[in-house]
Amino acid sequence: MKSSFRIALLCGAVLSALGVSSAAVAGGRPDLVLAGLKAGRAHQPGELLVKYRDGTNAVQQASARQAFGLQKLETLRGGNSSRGELALMRVPAGRDLAATLYELGKNPSVEYAEPNWQYEHQASSNDTYYTNGSLWGMYGSGSSPANQYGSQAAVAWAGGHTDCSNVVVGIIDEGYMYSHPDLAANAWTNPYDPVDGVDNDGNGYIDDVRGWDFEGNDNQVFDGAGDDHGTHVAGTIAGAGGNGQGVAGVCWSGVKLISGKFLGRRSGTTANAIKAIDYFNDLKSRHGLNIVATNNSWGGGPFSQALQDAIGRANTAGILFVVAAGNAGVNCETSDCYPAEYPNPNVLSVTALRSDGSQIYSYGSTTIDIGAPGYGIWSTVPVSSKGNVVPSYASYNGTSMATPHVTGAVALYASSHPGATAADIKSAIMSSAIATPSLNGKTVSGGRLNASGF
Repeated sequence: MKSSFRIALLCGAVLSALGVSSAAVAGGRPDLVLAGLKAGRAHQPGELLVKYRDGTNAVQQASARQAFGLQKLETLRGGNSSRGELALMRVPAGRDLAATLYELGKNPSVEYAEPNWQYEHQASSNDTYYTNGSLWGMYGSGSSPANQYGSQAAVAWAGGHTDCSNVVVGIIDEGYMYSHPDLAANAWTNPYDPVDGVDNDGNGYIDDVRGWDFEGNDNQVFDGAGDDHGTHVAGTIAGAGGNGQGVAGVCWSGVKLISGKFLGRRSGTTANAIKAIDYFNDLKSRHGLNIVATNNSWGGGPFSQALQDAIGRANTAGILFVVAAGNAGVNCETSDCYPAEYPNPNVLSVTALRSDGSQIYSYGSTTIDIGAPGYGIWSTVPVSSKGNVVPSYASYNGTSMATPHVTGAVALYASSHPGATAADIKSAIMSSAIATPSLNGKTVSGGRLNASGF
């Protein structure tokens, strides 16, 4: 079984060995950059994210880059006369990464620089898994079958709330099996960029029909049985309900899922996570697509100013960033649980519950917002069979599994409150939470998800 993704960061150079103080390191939070390096966390070897100061010109930026022999690999966010560029850079072979960070920290043209951290893998309906008692995370106190610690989604369904039409959700994760019989009806097809080999909508991605694979840099967002985690997440959000098979997601129908794949078979990077977030920001800002949230079932690692800034741009676009607390079982008040503990107002962070109501995995009284079902969760997966990839179902554990219950509830609320802002939706989720003893002092709300409470 898979657990929720945790950030593992691997960096050979340690700044303390150089006698470098944290204050000297470039970064929005240099103390946290240093802590990540000291912890031996993984990064893309020889790569840095560099954000130039607002107001610097192209000549100043080029001068700073050339001073350290940096090679620009990619512009993640372009600069202009008032905004400094964010770029992915390669450090010359033989040049120490930590020493480069130290020197960049003294350059007046650089706002911050940080390693390109790696993110690695960790994990009433007539639908079969609902009726046989397996889909406890969807149950409510008065549903049949019943479980008071479920998301109460079944109670919402009984009240006629199964449709999430005109609502869109982004899945920043692995890809997902959009042809799965329990997902196909809710898979998004891009109306702005038909398959013709041309970037019709001008977003830099050719034929992004189902979304984009930022790890592979192509439009193939589903790459086979290895994309099981992303497919599992998708099924909890939007598995088709009432079709007599498999599972049912919180939103049975109408909702559309877009893939922002950045986690490959082994890992994903900060740079690709940022590109995925900004992909959804662009879709909403330029096309008016009603993207209410992204589901982010990964987390639990060091601070990144560049990632926090991207989440801030999602807030400006009105997109909630629903995120897993992580599976390390730590108190996020005293241990790093990024991106779950970023203070951006659009962050909605989730810990997990067992079916008996006990809390499991990471938590935080001021950093983790709410609990949701996250242990023994059945959902959609692809599997290999006789050389083919076929649709199936599996039970996984983790805050990765709790997070999409909340994302589904966000979509459910948005569908019946079309004028609601991201702040309104987050407030509704938090205020309707059911007080739960195991979450008292371990979450901001002190309670568990109540998808029927609004």
